[in-house]
Amino acid sequence: MARKRALGGFSIPWWAWVGLAAVVPVVLINGAISWLGDTHVSPLSLSFLEMKVNALGTYVAHRPSCLWDGHEPLEPLIARAERRHGLPPGLLQALVLVESEGRVHRISPAGAMGPGQLMPTTAVMLGVADPFDPEPALDGSARYLAEQLRRFRDVKLAVAAYNAGPGSVNGRVPRNGETEYYVPKVLTAWVQTRPPEPPRPVPVVAARARPVVAAVAKPVAPVRPAVAAVSKKTVAKVAAKPVAPVWPKAVAKPVAAPARTTVVAKPVAPKAKPKTEAAPAKAPTRATQAKPSVTVNTRPG
Repeated sequence: MARKRALGGFSIPWWAWVGLAAVVPVVLINGAISWLGDTHVSPLSLSFLEMKVNALGTYVAHRPSCLWDGHEPLEPLIARAERRHGLPPGLLQALVLVESEGRVHRISPAGAMGPGQLMPTTAVMLGVADPFDPEPALDGSARYLAEQLRRFRDVKLAVAAYNAGPGSVNGRVPRNGETEYYVPKVLTAWVQTRPPEPPRPVPVVAARARPVVAAVAKPVAPVRPAVAAVSKKTVAKVAAKPVAPVWPKAVAKPVAAPARTTVVAKPVAPKAKPKTEAAPAKAPTRATQAKPSVTVNTRPG
């Protein structure tokens, strides 16, 4: 018969105590990760427990060193790391924004640490003793990303290898429920963090002296007057009417004035006057006597 313990009149079986003893540490670990690492994780999550414990130990060892002094801004450190390892400008900054949102003490639900979210095994491989220290952590992240970029020669595949590991990338972005969403986020953030391209210099061409050509006036074609639109009926009526021929008007030609000639008068000999004959004498006219007028009386007796 199983042994039971009485607790306030209620007996709890032994296996319940064993289960409670096993669950309490899991809840405490996940609660500490969620609180200290500023992340969201289920209290009963059993995944990556070893990584979480390692991250908590690293955090506890690091935290006293930055309680009073804090950390310097990340932007200058990121820019120096990009130049040191030959990364495209703004790519590491975009990756840090997606990984940790620029938070130095962030711990992921999988146990990744620091601004670049380095896993404990990756940090050991890169020689980063404290992933929460921004300068060595960002240098390690930049070195690891540059190595993937040289290996795959593609920004998209290099970012995928940084998230899922180079063994998971076989010429394409792996579909594991996380990386296929992670890569577009980084590329979208890179558009914002990438510095604008400098304007291309415009080549300056020396102006050549053009020969001066004298302007020659071109003959202007006569402008025909605009003809209003005429209906077909009007055209037919006009065509039916006989049109009187128009003769050109005669233009009077100027007549040249006759040349003046000088006439020399010749002396004319005097003509002899003809002799006049004596006219015959007229016969004397006889005087006519006046005849007495006779009055005829026509009245009757």
